[in-house]
Amino acid sequence: MCGRYVAAAPPSEIAKYFAAAPTETVLEPSYNVAPTNEVYAVVEHDDERRLEHLRWGLVPLWAKDLAIGSKMINARAEGIATKNAYRHAFRKQRCIIPADGFFEWKVVEGQKRKQPMYIHRVDGEPLAFAGLWETWRGPDRNDEPLRTCTIITTTANETMAPVHNRMPVILPPDKWAQWLDPDMQDTDALAEFLVPAPASLLTLYPITTAVNHVRNKGPELIVAMTDAVEAGQLPL
Repeated sequence: MCGRYVAAAPPSEIAKYFAAAPTETVLEPSYNVAPTNEVYAVVEHDDERRLEHLRWGLVPLWAKDLAIGSKMINARAEGIATKNAYRHAFRKQRCIIPADGFFEWKVVEGQKRKQPMYIHRVDGEPLAFAGLWETWRGPDRNDEPLRTCTIITTTANETMAPVHNRMPVILPPDKWAQWLDPDMQDTDALAEFLVPAPASLLTLYPITTAVNHVRNKGPELIVAMTDAVEAGQLPL
């Protein structure tokens, strides 16, 4: 799964990297993005790729209230084309959710508390999470439109497997155009994109448990544990 991630890059850099028109909305950099936060997403409208912002936690068209969104931060790739909550968005409203990296918690033998791990690309480039988005207007259809999103997950690759059995779908650049194109509605072909990234793409290391608390948002969260100890930020 993917329940927390880092989005600290300036929107101008994100837009340039994804060849998207920039957004006028600037979100605060966050080293601990949590469910229901506003997040950047790359979408395509009227043949234009744009960087926009959405609420993390998909709220389907038919939802009666927003509460369901906090339970739908991730969408399993398996069967996504037929599941009622996702099939509309998977066919027509796909997005890319940019991230600097993400977090997962590893079970450590003999310890009650799980060890948080920071996962990012080996080359330091941004991650392109495959996502879906929807517009929700409430049960009476008169509420202010709210656009929400979810991150698609798949089985873990060899790098991730020792930590968790799921991971976000990370799209390579040669898949971005097809993924974002709303006219591309061949769900069988799109499903072939939803596979684990190559194990060599990612690296990971242990970090402080301060990331467990969503109120903590600073860059110290992604300092490697050994480096943090040496700097006096963590006890030995």
